[in-house]
Amino acid sequence: MSTHIDAKLGDYAQTVLLPGDPLRAKYIADTFLDDVVQVNAVRGALGFTGTYKGHRISVQGSGMGIPSMSIYINELANEFGVKTIMRVGSFGAMADDIQLGDVILASGGSTDSAVIAQTFGPGIYWSALPDFGLLDCAYHKALELNIPVKVGNIFAADRFYNDEIDMQKLTDYGVIGTEMEVAGLYLLAAKLKFKALDILTASDHIFRGEAISSQERQTSFADMMTVALETAIAMK
Repeated sequence: MSTHIDAKLGDYAQTVLLPGDPLRAKYIADTFLDDVVQVNAVRGALGFTGTYKGHRISVQGSGMGIPSMSIYINELANEFGVKTIMRVGSFGAMADDIQLGDVILASGGSTDSAVIAQTFGPGIYWSALPDFGLLDCAYHKALELNIPVKVGNIFAADRFYNDEIDMQKLTDYGVIGTEMEVAGLYLLAAKLKFKALDILTASDHIFRGEAISSQERQTSFADMMTVALETAIAMK
């Protein structure tokens, strides 16, 4: 048993979907998986294992931000032998051509978090990138399913409320949206040797002031989940 996950070795599948919201984890398990067993409830970070089209898949709530997410990723990879982690979450759109509900595959993760600088030291600006096989598979699965999908650089903000960041300049340099986890996910994947991909749905638009409700964020995003699950079983 690890510090923050009350499960036994073998309770988690080798592929884990990682939403930030534990209630979204429950919704995913109840809606998309069969033969579901709850495997974690420590601190309300709900985790479940079930099957999708006969393939064993787990889903684990990770909380908000790189520090919280890193706890669960470290324990999943080091204690439970997880080999693939796909974050499934919401993000704030920044590019003009993104609409609410659009599915995004994060091809890179920029950040103002110190986590990369602390890992490599001064003078090294490491690029946070996903596993290309997962990215390629997810992109083509979306096309097969007629699910519109965009690919681009996502900014992982260290603070949710931070009006010091020049979001327009980031957009001018090709960043298409913002959330709080992607750079940490890709950094830990490189360190701990698992495959990772950040799959996101636009829940709001930073510049247009549009947003869906918190209830919709918790219980919607079916296209994103379908892409993630179909990718998971295609890569097995």
